[in-house]
Amino acid sequence: MKQQPVIAIHGGAGAMSRAAMSAEQERKYVDALEGILRAGQAVLARGGSALDAVTEAVRLLEDCPLFNAGHGAVFTSAGTHELDASIMDGATLRSGAIANVNCVRNPVLAARKVMENSKHVFFVGEGAQAFAREQGLEIVDPSYFSTEARREQLLRVQREQPDAAVLDHDGQAMVARAQPAPEPIDADRKFGTVGAVAVDAQGNLAAATSTGGITNKQVGRVGDAPLIGAGCYAANATCAVSTTGTGEMFIRMVAAYDVAAQMEYGGATLEQAAHAVIHEKLPRIQGKGGLIAVDAQGNVTLPFNTEGMYRGYARVGEAPVASIYR
Repeated sequence: MKQQPVIAIHGGAGAMSRAAMSAEQERKYVDALEGILRAGQAVLARGGSALDAVTEAVRLLEDCPLFNAGHGAVFTSAGTHELDASIMDGATLRSGAIANVNCVRNPVLAARKVMENSKHVFFVGEGAQAFAREQGLEIVDPSYFSTEARREQLLRVQREQPDAAVLDHDGQAMVARAQPAPEPIDADRKFGTVGAVAVDAQGNLAAATSTGGITNKQVGRVGDAPLIGAGCYAANATCAVSTTGTGEMFIRMVAAYDVAAQMEYGGATLEQAAHAVIHEKLPRIQGKGGLIAVDAQGNVTLPFNTEGMYRGYARVGEAPVASIYR
């Protein structure tokens, strides 16, 4: 009996004020999430793999300036961009990742090329970019990733908190406080990563995660997004997970793998394991954020311990469901 395929995505979690978001702004985000869910859903509906579905969803999230990955990525303290991404195939446990690139249009595509066309798992910096060029991926000028909204976010952070590294949707709040029409997310408390997880008709799982990092971060910093087991994990025996939040804390907790480990070794359900990581374990070290996860039976969970998380899921044959707040 074939599994009903399902895909879930996220676009970051954080302190999102419902009062600060206009109906038009909320609709813009929800429409973007639903559109990307439909694209991933279409891949699964035509018999595509979970791996193809998460690749397509994250590619589209990278191309959407509303989210902090690819076009619309935040700036480092030096006014540059450093992009990270990872992907994992639950059927084979193959994985690929890149970090600190600034000219690869779609980092998730580079991560997949690493997984499929190299003997390694992780490339960084110039080596990652050289590999992407060799693989024929689209290379762009670093200015492609810049938007005026993200530049103002950097300048605002540097004026108000020059020594702070601010997590994406949190950086928007600082800008919002200086503008008559506030942005929907508190810039000081928004964690900007995108990701997707899926299970296909054959019961195979996959996960992918991508990020532009954190506003005003020190050049060279790498968070959890490209780290297998921290920001991304998939294994058919347990689940597929993509995380978003305070990256250093997710690394310390090996958060994505912890969900799978609780299922494999402790007999927890997907919901129980994800809840424990987000609502019990991460808060012990002041970890903030959320995750999306799916198992081989098609169960989906999207927990977060912040005010909101851009998120949604879509089962083949059903309308996509997208949400921001609790």
